[in-house]
Amino acid sequence: MPALPPWLTEPLWDQFVALLPERPEFHPDHPLGCHRRRISDRIIFDKLLQLLRFGCSYETIADTTCSAATIRSRRDEWIRLGLFAQLKQIALESYDRIVGLVLDQIAVDGCITKAPGGGEVAGRSSVDRGKQGLKRSGMTDGYGIPLGRGVAGANRHDSSLLAPTLDRLDDLGPLPDGITVHLDAGYDSDKTRALLSERGLHGRIAHKGEKAPIQTSRRWHVERTHVWQNAFYRLARCYERRATVIDAFFDLADTIITVRSLIRRAWTTHRWDTRPGRRP
Repeated sequence: MPALPPWLTEPLWDQFVALLPERPEFHPDHPLGCHRRRISDRIIFDKLLQLLRFGCSYETIADTTCSAATIRSRRDEWIRLGLFAQLKQIALESYDRIVGLVLDQIAVDGCITKAPGGGEVAGRSSVDRGKQGLKRSGMTDGYGIPLGRGVAGANRHDSSLLAPTLDRLDDLGPLPDGITVHLDAGYDSDKTRALLSERGLHGRIAHKGEKAPIQTSRRWHVERTHVWQNAFYRLARCYERRATVIDAFFDLADTIITVRSLIRRAWTTHRWDTRPGRRP
């Protein structure tokens, strides 16, 4: 069973392979010059997509084509080269050029997920009987396209992650004037308002103790994006222990969400050779 449909994996791979450095099929310094061929990058890329989507272990996904150790080593190599972050940035730029990011309306919210293995950014979860968990502070545009995130232990309050999350706006280049940040009642404090004011941002914050249906504001976009991200079981139940690996999987998931939204929204306005037969 494929992790993703071909109309989504092929454009992802076409762009990813363009970022890869050139590698010889055989290592030129091998004393005999006849050791085993290097495992294809496409095989490793497909394995990482399966890991992200299905949440299985490296040993489970390994087969005769490659071992679990090869998947881990190639993953770490690509992380050192910053390929996953570059791929996400290219996807955002493409979406902004073709459809347009809604950057004058931004939503930020936290989401707690499980982290049974613990790790560098895990902490006691207040909603899971003190078990290890992750909290991600996600930021989206006005449609729900993920712009960035901060990851910390589940015992961190949402408001304490707002500043590092908003710092991700610096990676988006020129921003429009009068940006409004939509937040839930967990951010209802003078400290949050002062933080937004220092950055020249307007805040639309739900008030504590008052009913505020999510449909009446633009906060539901970030809630929907959390659901999209949790559909990748590697993120919903994270066994990775290193922060760099967690960020890499989040970048890959955000890239998939962005490209999928781009194809869906461009389907009625653009034509291309590999366009899906029906709107995704």
